Amino acid sequence: MQESLTEVLSKLKKNWTRVVNADEVEQICRSLGLCWRDRILGPVQTVQLFVLQILHGNTALSHVRYFTTRGFSAAAYCKARSRLPLELFEQLLKKMAERFRCQTELWRGRRLYLVDGSTFSMSDLPALQKHFGQPSVQKKGCGFPIAHFVALFDAGTGLIRRVLSGPLITHDLTSCVKLHPALKQSDVLVGDRAFCSFAHLALLVRRGVDAVFRMQAMQIVNFRSGRAYSSKEKGKPRSRWEKKLGLRDQLVTWFKPTSVPLWMNERQYRLLPATLRLRELKYDLHRPGFRTRQVVLVTTLLNSSEFPKAVLAQLYRQRWSIETNFAHLKTTMRMDVLHCRTVDGVLKEFFMFCLVYNLVRTVMMSFAQEQGVTPERISFIDALRWLLASCVRRTWQRPHVVPLRPDRWEPRAKKRRPKEYDLLTKPRQDYKTNAAYA
Repeated sequence: MQESLTEVLSKLKKNWTRVVNADEVEQICRSLGLCWRDRILGPVQTVQLFVLQILHGNTALSHVRYFTTRGFSAAAYCKARSRLPLELFEQLLKKMAERFRCQTELWRGRRLYLVDGSTFSMSDLPALQKHFGQPSVQKKGCGFPIAHFVALFDAGTGLIRRVLSGPLITHDLTSCVKLHPALKQSDVLVGDRAFCSFAHLALLVRRGVDAVFRMQAMQIVNFRSGRAYSSKEKGKPRSRWEKKLGLRDQLVTWFKPTSVPLWMNERQYRLLPATLRLRELKYDLHRPGFRTRQVVLVTTLLNSSEFPKAVLAQLYRQRWSIETNFAHLKTTMRMDVLHCRTVDGVLKEFFMFCLVYNLVRTVMMSFAQEQGVTPERISFIDALRWLLASCVRRTWQRPHVVPLRPDRWEPRAKKRRPKEYDLLTKPRQDYKTNAAYA
């Protein structure tokens, strides 16, 4: 076999051999009760080939056999992947994230995490349709199954700490709550409107985790001192005003809603406190390309002298980096459409994408430290290309350092026109049947 990924990474200054370590893969497989024979495509070799396959843009199974001098068919490689348990990929991602936890950059002495949800598509097959589902607006036979996932990112390094995937019709909070065990006391979690609710904030406060979320659009916020409030009367805020901290910056008390969220059961909801003391703040945006002109945040960071409004506004701006991370995963690495034809296969493919994404991030972190810049200054796609080149030959070129461009923006419009084909408005078989009798 050509140089394995472990041998390639061993050339680097950092000990990256532990990322996809042969002993670790075998140990996890044994702990999961997997037995295997001494063959060309054992667990270690299959995982390494899987990594190379993802690095090559999730290339076809028939292409993978060219990565080694030992012969095997695409079917043999497919069967070797199917033999590996899904838990192997989950544990590899978890161990890798734990391994680089010490390199987390702190925000004001605290660990900072970003959370958000996204989706990916796959082949239109009955088993995948049944498990993941598709958008209700699409006609049967005209759409594709879509999976929903929620990821927890380290804000400083961009590493994926935890990730959960499920059917399309899954609320972000359903998965986010399952990521809470990865958070420790005094950590700070930043998220958008989907994560802003009384129940979610109460769960984070109980863990000692601070949060900065954007306020939901339906929530009424009024910064007038001593203003009235009501939990039943329309047009009035539901929170009680407590104290003014500055211009459009106040302490308030949130009251526990009477209705139980869909993602919680009644027993869990009864254990939540009746009130929460929170901080609401509002600021304006005056940047070209930003659709939003005003942002309202709610946070558990109540000390306005330690955490001024301008600091929290800058902190929430960092949340946009998670959208860039998703773009790296889904566009740069081509994870937007997965190719496996079984539920387990799709999930293995998904976790391997996350593992390789973290692998690229470790390359960025190493070169950033070597060149004295922050990791986001290293081009992700250039680090991906460097890692791919290192798998086939020795290279001493460094990934490109991106210049600082904090306010750069481009219009969200396409110049190149796609080819004008009719949209598929009914199952493909109907088109073929009608064409046969036309």
